[in-house]
Amino acid sequence: MLREVPRPCLRLVEFFLILTPCAAVATGIALMSLASDGRLAIGALQHAFCFIALALAAHVLLSIGGFRGDQLLLPLVIAIAGLGFLAVYRLVSPATATRQLIWLSLGVALMLAVLVLLRDPGWLRRYKYTWAIVGLMVVAVTLVIGRDTNNSGARLWLGWGQYQYQPSEILKVLLVVFFAGYLYEYREVITFGRWRLGPLTLPPLPYLLPLVVMWSLALLVLIVQKDLGAALLFFGIFIAMLYVASARASFALFGLLAFAVGAGIGYRFIDVVQRRVDIWLDPWSKSATSGYQIIQGLVALASGGVFGTGLGYGRPDLIPAAYTDFVFAAIGEELGVLGTLAVLALFMLVVYRGYRIAAMASNGFDQLLATGLTTVIALQAIVILGGNLRMIPLTGITLPFMSYGGSSLLTNFLIVGILLRISGREAYG
Repeated sequence: MLREVPRPCLRLVEFFLILTPCAAVATGIALMSLASDGRLAIGALQHAFCFIALALAAHVLLSIGGFRGDQLLLPLVIAIAGLGFLAVYRLVSPATATRQLIWLSLGVALMLAVLVLLRDPGWLRRYKYTWAIVGLMVVAVTLVIGRDTNNSGARLWLGWGQYQYQPSEILKVLLVVFFAGYLYEYREVITFGRWRLGPLTLPPLPYLLPLVVMWSLALLVLIVQKDLGAALLFFGIFIAMLYVASARASFALFGLLAFAVGAGIGYRFIDVVQRRVDIWLDPWSKSATSGYQIIQGLVALASGGVFGTGLGYGRPDLIPAAYTDFVFAAIGEELGVLGTLAVLALFMLVVYRGYRIAAMASNGFDQLLATGLTTVIALQAIVILGGNLRMIPLTGITLPFMSYGGSSLLTNFLIVGILLRISGREAYG
């Protein structure tokens, strides 16, 4: 029997919502061009037109393909990516913004490819062990042939020539697939355990062991690599998915206790953790060296006030690596408190739509998969925003969709593609 070809559909809500970030990007680039040169540069307008064309092309292809899934997620992601694009254009150079636009294009292409090729997300569950093992092997390879591109002392990158990729980015997606598949298959056994450890009722060891071993191997590899931000992220994802699968708060509380113990041990024995905590507690004593970045980020946020200095009129370029680690602080200086609140609102809406997709999913695997992938974005945003605001130590991870770099953009658009596919399954019934 021939597969029925999907009929084109009007996605009017998505279309009108996408127009807003498109207009914002065009206006922002025009303002920065006027602030720097006193005139509208043709090259600047070309960047704006390319971004608008990319956003509208994604919408048109979804409409032509007859996709009937969530209409709010893509505009929200485009809005966040648009702010990140403006930040890169402002902080680095138009040439770097062009590279960011290329990565955005590849990310959108990957998202659309997922929608075309991944007709049934349940297919991922059949190869859950394969995905996890491949991810761990690729990350482990970086211990041998990886590159330290930013002189941080950690070899976290694989690549050839100027093209680099951070394997821990894709590992978080592959581990979420593994956790979702395993917890879906054994959720009843895990929920109603047979032996007790203090207040906890735990499942039989043969069912618990694969989950713990896979998670421990991921943490071990990342700690050996000194990629502590990714290790923290994986720990949070594991606890969140275990809680959702079992609906038992005791697992979450035990996880938080284990995190506190692990953090104490890490501070005592891992020099990178100790150094970052010390800088976080007292950056002013190291204002000329390791604390300089945090202090400049705080100064930038304070300088912005409520309405900001205006695009092109601040000095966020004084923050080291602002386009990767401190893009939120850079936006806070030139767009003010209102700009930072807009960023927070956009991320909250993305997380809300992701969890709504999970809640609407008709089968347990899709629910767990959507929950885990949304938690990746939520935790990553919380960790880096907390670091920018000096609420927690810096961890070295990027702000989803906003920070410069291809690894994070490709992975996060892959996540969006899977979430849209799950929402499309429910729309088709």
